[in-house]
Amino acid sequence: MTEFSDRIRRFHELHERGCFVIPNPWDRGSARLLAQLGFPALATTSAGFAWSMGHADQHVELDDVLEHLRAMCRVVDVPISADFEGGFGIAPEAIAGHVTQATTTGIAGLSIEDSSGDPAQPLFEFGLAVERISAARRAIDESGTGVLLTARTEGFIAGRPDLRETVLRLTAFADAGADCLHAPGLRTLEDIRTVVSAVAPKPVNVLVGSAFTTVAELTDAGVRRISIGGALARTAWTGFLNAAHEIAKHGTFNSLGHAIPGPDLNRLLREP
Repeated sequence: MTEFSDRIRRFHELHERGCFVIPNPWDRGSARLLAQLGFPALATTSAGFAWSMGHADQHVELDDVLEHLRAMCRVVDVPISADFEGGFGIAPEAIAGHVTQATTTGIAGLSIEDSSGDPAQPLFEFGLAVERISAARRAIDESGTGVLLTARTEGFIAGRPDLRETVLRLTAFADAGADCLHAPGLRTLEDIRTVVSAVAPKPVNVLVGSAFTTVAELTDAGVRRISIGGALARTAWTGFLNAAHEIAKHGTFNSLGHAIPGPDLNRLLREP
């Protein structure tokens, strides 16, 4: 595990200063190409992986995710953080057990979110949400790995866009031992600055899935980490669907002419 321990150390160092982009590959090929582009770390995407498996997001089994993490960590030498969804359980004890399993895969970090999947009550009750982060913290500490823990509150993408509640949860998660804080769905620099200030000096991750900001603007706002989520996977699926629809509906193949040539992909993915 020496190699993976070094990745964990490097991942922590990335969170100490400056701002970096951590893009989200969905399979081994996309991971290799992103690493080739020089990104210092990568993060998995639950949505992108689920789509590649023929499932909707949040509908992949834990064992499949653990194997996916192992495969992704084997194919690149940069740190990988796992989108570990809600920890594949509700009770803190379940979260702890599953996080312990995840720490054996080679990951340098993982995230736990507080969305419940219940449309009537889309976020776990506050106390339970905090206990779940505490349980993940204990599991990581007991593993001795030092895997970096990111805590997410999902209100802005789960129909509860309440900045005050978001700040309350993130500060509680920070107190519970989260190393990095994340509230996907924040869309204004004012809200982002509020969150950064509230949890300082702990680092904040901002999700960017469209052109509402830039790396420079987020750096200026004090953001430490920028993720892309399923956006790169959606971009790939968009090209696929556009070409397939053209063929199915019109019997033409114009979209295929915009694709990267096969020899170029072979060259990029050729083993050294």
